[in-house]
Amino acid sequence: MKKNLILMYCIAFLQGMVFYGPIATLYRQAQGLSVFDITLIESLCLALSVLLEIPWGVLADRLGYRRTMIICCGLYFVSKIIFWQADGFADFLVERVLLSVVIAGMSGVDTTILYLSSHPENSQRVFGMYDAMGMAGLVLATLIFSIWVQDNYRLAAFLTMISYGLAGLCALGLKEVHPVKQSSISQSSFGQVIKEVVGNKKLLLLLLAMALLSETHQTITTFLNQPKYLECGLGESMIGWVYLVSTGLGIAGALSVIVTRHLKKLGTVIILGGSYVIACWLLTLTDKATVAIFGILLLRLAHTFFQPYLRQCENTMIQTSQRATALSVNAMGMDGVAIMTNLIFGAFAKVNLGIAFLFGAMISLLSVVLLSYLAFSKK
Repeated sequence: MKKNLILMYCIAFLQGMVFYGPIATLYRQAQGLSVFDITLIESLCLALSVLLEIPWGVLADRLGYRRTMIICCGLYFVSKIIFWQADGFADFLVERVLLSVVIAGMSGVDTTILYLSSHPENSQRVFGMYDAMGMAGLVLATLIFSIWVQDNYRLAAFLTMISYGLAGLCALGLKEVHPVKQSSISQSSFGQVIKEVVGNKKLLLLLLAMALLSETHQTITTFLNQPKYLECGLGESMIGWVYLVSTGLGIAGALSVIVTRHLKKLGTVIILGGSYVIACWLLTLTDKATVAIFGILLLRLAHTFFQPYLRQCENTMIQTSQRATALSVNAMGMDGVAIMTNLIFGAFAKVNLGIAFLFGAMISLLSVVLLSYLAFSKK
């Protein structure tokens, strides 16, 4: 199954090459959308992707993971064609609806292909490399944009479309890792998957911790970092360089297995999980640009090392043969937590950025406590 891993790495790299990433909002505004239009579309499509999680998981177990991946990569390519030619609200709405279908469809399927194409003990290394390849693609695309594309927005969208088309071709070469059964998945078997997930208390605690850490990282490194930089006096040019360095740290995911192997199970939880808490505390207390940058980069690096390890733990806890369905159930639960924490982050940030960062520190600390309990508890 080494061929599968190589192809999945190529897909991650090519789909990471979003050339319009640095000007994603500006591109939409140039085509007539307001910030409210953009956030409205994002909210609607997030809700749609959550609703499609479980149906897609059931369908993936029925169709097979290879076919599901091909369909999703194909739809991804179509969405980028629409994005390239979009010139109004309706076009961007259609693009995001397609993207919601893709995100829900690929959720759990890509990691399942990786997990079943490798030995379980090597899955963390595989997950780390997969993440690193995606980040490497994004870094390369960002460099090309900065040096060559610059203010040619349509060219940035066109190059992204080409990259996603190549990713779709790579998906055609995948081999099936989950033979499709002749009989479709019955309602009772689906109910059994739900029962297994909900009945696994340790898995539920792991998912809660993963969701809280992931949302802390996502919200702070994507939305709250820029206002913090401006608050600390950083200029736009410097913010751009920090963004490039922060993105580049994602490549370090390939080293995740080496880091966690040296730290051991409890050390991984305390040191990497604790880094989230420390980073949030620094951002809460500081008004110095250097400290704020350090906090963001620390949070980014901790997440890069921690996520492959946590995904391996999640996959190891899944015992059912209907892995895509189980992972979709997991993802839907985590999305629910993410929606709630995102609203709380937004409400606190509206009052004061420091309160939002403090909230991040608190839920990160809760995650460390939960993961420490799991590390101490017997299997």
